[in-house]
Amino acid sequence: MSVRLPILYIVIPCYNEQEVLPITTPKFLNKLDELIKIEMISSKSRILFVNDGSSDDTWNIILNYAKENPRILGICQSRNRGHQNAVLAGLMEAKDSADITISIDCDGQDDINAMNSMIEQYKKGAEIVYGVRSRRDTDTFFKKFTAESFYRLLNWMGAEVVFNHADYRLVSSRVLQEFANFKEVNIFLRGMFPLVGFKSTAVYYERNERIAGKSHYPLKKMLALAFDGITSLSIKPIRLITGLGTLIAVGSFILAIWAVIMHFLGNTVPGWASSTSLICFMGGIQLISLGIIGEYIGKIYLETKHRPRYIISDRTDNFKNGDCL
Repeated sequence: MSVRLPILYIVIPCYNEQEVLPITTPKFLNKLDELIKIEMISSKSRILFVNDGSSDDTWNIILNYAKENPRILGICQSRNRGHQNAVLAGLMEAKDSADITISIDCDGQDDINAMNSMIEQYKKGAEIVYGVRSRRDTDTFFKKFTAESFYRLLNWMGAEVVFNHADYRLVSSRVLQEFANFKEVNIFLRGMFPLVGFKSTAVYYERNERIAGKSHYPLKKMLALAFDGITSLSIKPIRLITGLGTLIAVGSFILAIWAVIMHFLGNTVPGWASSTSLICFMGGIQLISLGIIGEYIGKIYLETKHRPRYIISDRTDNFKNGDCL
């Protein structure tokens, strides 16, 4: 009795990657052909590029590749919506056609050979397989320090994430069907997939240098991503504000008692320095607290609008015609 081979869709988000695509696309195709040849996946497996509103020639390159090779599919977002929404768009488009998906960036940094181990773990029963960096030897000290601090901060704040895992992962169609019920607009995929549950494991690999082009994730975007992850998945900052407010209130009460005692003992010294310092300190704490609370209120505001998380403006012809099925 023959065993049915799983259909794999490799989901690849792209933003201004015209320099990288001609280099990495043949590598992805070779890997797909290899996996088909050794009968790990079905011949119906495909590569799905997601153009995230690129301003360069990325979409035209994807269109040309799709015309040349039926195993390459592509969708184009109406505008740039960010990496997380691009990955989500690809996964949601693939969930009804594929048994498994593997999301991976197109810059060639993630080791595509780890896909073999991911699929093996899926066949052993894992529904989610996380690609995890085994080490960061190629990173600068600053990059390594900030990246690892990023993961530790997220976990400390209550966002459940896999340490040193980005968005290189295998996810089964079963998980994606359940994941589609997560309707929030503010998404942080690496913290949301652990919330779905199901059996999961990790595959470790070494990450390479970017093949070409420039990174689209400088420190500013990394900090924004970290803050989005924390505020989307945890209310711990609000609780920290409550704890800090309580601590300051207790300290202020003790200080007030001390001031009254000093008044009756006649030890008070006229002056404004201490009062000014205290007022400035309290004002700073209040502004920071209001800023954090405002961030949460802003996210609630966006969630209540129920705006679409992505809008697909175009598809490659083979995707439009259903040739991928």
